[in-house]
Amino acid sequence: MDLAYVCEWGRWPKSTHCPSVPLACAWSCRNLIAFTTDLRNDDQDLTRMIHILDTEHPWDVHSVNSEHSEAITCLEWDQSGSRLLSADADGQIKCWSMADHLANSWESSVGSVVEGDPIVALSWLHNGVKLALHVEKSGASSFGEKFSRVKFSPSLTLFGGKPMEGWIAVTVSGLVTVALLKPSGQVLTSTESLCRLRGRVALADIAFTGGGNIVVATADGSSASPVQFYKVCVSVVSEKCRIDTEILPSLFMRCTTDLTRKDKFPAITHLRFLARDMSEQVLLCASGQTSSIVECWSLRKEGLPVNNVFQQISPVVGDKQPMILKWRILSATNDLDRVSAVALPKLPISLTNTDLKVASDTQFYPGLGLALAFHDGSVHIVHRLSLQSMAVFYSSAAPRSSDEPAIKRPRTTGPAVHFKAMQLSWTSLALVGIDTHGKLSMLRISPSMGHALDMSLALRHLLFLLEYCMVTGYDWWDTLLHVRPGMVQSLVEGLHEEYARQNAALQQVLSTRILAMKASLCKLSPCTVARVCDYHAKLFLVAVSSTLKSLLRPHFLNTPDKSPGDRLTEVCTKITDADIDKVMINLKTEEFVLDMNTLQALQQLLQWVGDFVLYLLASLPNQGAPLRPGHSFLRDGPSLGLLRELLVVIRIWGLLKPGCLPVYTATSDTQDSLSLLFRLLTKLWICCRDEGPASEPDEALVDECCLLPSQLLVPSLDWLPVSDGLASRLQPKQPLRLQFGSAPPLPPGPPDGLARAPGQPKIDHLRRLHLGAYPTEECKACTRCGCVTMLRSPNKTTAVKQWEQRWIKNCLCGGLWRRVPLSYP
Repeated sequence: MDLAYVCEWGRWPKSTHCPSVPLACAWSCRNLIAFTTDLRNDDQDLTRMIHILDTEHPWDVHSVNSEHSEAITCLEWDQSGSRLLSADADGQIKCWSMADHLANSWESSVGSVVEGDPIVALSWLHNGVKLALHVEKSGASSFGEKFSRVKFSPSLTLFGGKPMEGWIAVTVSGLVTVALLKPSGQVLTSTESLCRLRGRVALADIAFTGGGNIVVATADGSSASPVQFYKVCVSVVSEKCRIDTEILPSLFMRCTTDLTRKDKFPAITHLRFLARDMSEQVLLCASGQTSSIVECWSLRKEGLPVNNVFQQISPVVGDKQPMILKWRILSATNDLDRVSAVALPKLPISLTNTDLKVASDTQFYPGLGLALAFHDGSVHIVHRLSLQSMAVFYSSAAPRSSDEPAIKRPRTTGPAVHFKAMQLSWTSLALVGIDTHGKLSMLRISPSMGHALDMSLALRHLLFLLEYCMVTGYDWWDTLLHVRPGMVQSLVEGLHEEYARQNAALQQVLSTRILAMKASLCKLSPCTVARVCDYHAKLFLVAVSSTLKSLLRPHFLNTPDKSPGDRLTEVCTKITDADIDKVMINLKTEEFVLDMNTLQALQQLLQWVGDFVLYLLASLPNQGAPLRPGHSFLRDGPSLGLLRELLVVIRIWGLLKPGCLPVYTATSDTQDSLSLLFRLLTKLWICCRDEGPASEPDEALVDECCLLPSQLLVPSLDWLPVSDGLASRLQPKQPLRLQFGSAPPLPPGPPDGLARAPGQPKIDHLRRLHLGAYPTEECKACTRCGCVTMLRSPNKTTAVKQWEQRWIKNCLCGGLWRRVPLSYP
């Protein structure tokens, strides 16, 4: 493990951010981090704050006054990473969601409350989606073999089997409360006692079973008391929420049975299920004044021994032997320094009890480790079943031997700075910790867990996790932390090879996601940074093509099976004539008739298509320069075919509404620019339209492209702005020091030669509208690729609104939006 960056609070004269007690922290699958602090004013009044930040721009933190009257005890993201639950010590639960789908703008509209009863555990109800990760099949060709859907029932279903949304919480007095979100917007709530004999619940956790039930674990805080388990069933009866509970087998910690150590660990300080969907395995930590011990327990089904007298009366045969559920200890640590925080992995690598024997012999893998933070400032990654140490991080400048017992280390004067809350990322390749000063630390966790791996194995680990993110739709920022410039080319090629092995239907589903993933990888190396522009241009081209084709309507309702867009593709593929009019006459032009206002509103998108074709053809003579944006398009037959189809559509629409045509600056008034570009594009497309190796364009085509700049003014395309994120600037072993609320002077990223000069007009990358050098409209930017667009739509045409609605939640690349200042870079 090593430190990637640190972000801390500045000091203000009238208010001070200080860590809250208790401190809550949560990490979403979209790589958004939420944590709490208290804001103290001169009168010593506390304001409970929730801070939400994107890991790529940690200084751009969104701080919101939670309006919780008491300390916030729990934070919990939903499965999509777009909503957040917060609960406090007064029994109030709030649900936060993005305002205008912006990652740095949040609001709370619904919630529930258990008046005056502190919440000790909180979770969203399970939606029934569980994907198993098969590490042993990482070399398989099909994604279906590597990642399989596990049969798992939602906690509660609506009519038709759709999972019902809601949350469940446990209070300190032993109550369980459930809130259900109805499609109408109403909230159904119900509260029930976990058992008849209610007692104090100091610690609790929630897990889910495959049958749709909920398991709650509770402890009163004393290691001399049992850890209790309950099964909870939620149902809706007559439009009311109903909760049924049942007592399950309980356990006593092993450390309390040793008479010599019975009083050494008087308190249970941490109680966690190993995973939200794994109710059979639980992690317990008991602590004393200076030390802790950690135990891992597993629930097993065992045969009940039958007395010989009863066996003679009724012999037990085969499966008829009575079975009981019983907790068995899997492993336990020796005495450790006092544990301050625990973070569990979210990767769904399922290990059964029988795997424990071979767990220590298998290769080390990120999802197999959990993190323990100690009061001396160190963090240990231990195997989640055997509890063997896998990696160690020390926050102090002087590293210590990993085999040195923690109990023997000399203690410094005063308490050491340590993590009060920790969370592992969704691929377990990064760890965030909030310490006693409210400072946020981001740690990389090596895929090899500190063990030496050759390059090929390290690449295979990273490739496997990138594929997992591609299939699940999770953000892969934490994986990029470990990609060095020399790995980029291998990972991009490996991703493409794995993608090409999948069936056509899956390829279509993942087509845009793999382009976005390749683009983010290529940002990390100076040798491949120009290809970032190509990947984003291809994303934009595919989106424009599908949008424009969707506007076409068959002239008669009882037309053949193929849509006008499919027939357009078929005709353009079959007819290789370089004359655009000869291709056009083979189409039913009545299917291309649109409203004149719609055609005019689409002009900016059509202008981009025309400019892009002109730019590509003009750059053909310089094709030997791979660092030039657009280089990969010159050998990309499918993309050139899409551009050719769009030129045909533009030609037809130009006959209906000349004002929608792309505008070119030509040296001759009689120049038919669109026809010229189509002819040259067709010749280039013919060279590489087949799946075999592309043939070189003939000299006549190159000569004609050389003459293009003298016939038409070649536009300077506005590519994506230079990203201000961290991923391409983080250097190994050189952590960045950042401050919340203050954009840092970051070290330069990989040079791309595309930086915009100061004062140059800026552009809306989705609408292709010019905003001027100093935009006056509010804008939003993608958290990943930097794509910028206006926050409010200036258009009233239905077709353009449909285009804008496609990107209302996410960018072209799938990244989240964040509001940016008017003078964006």
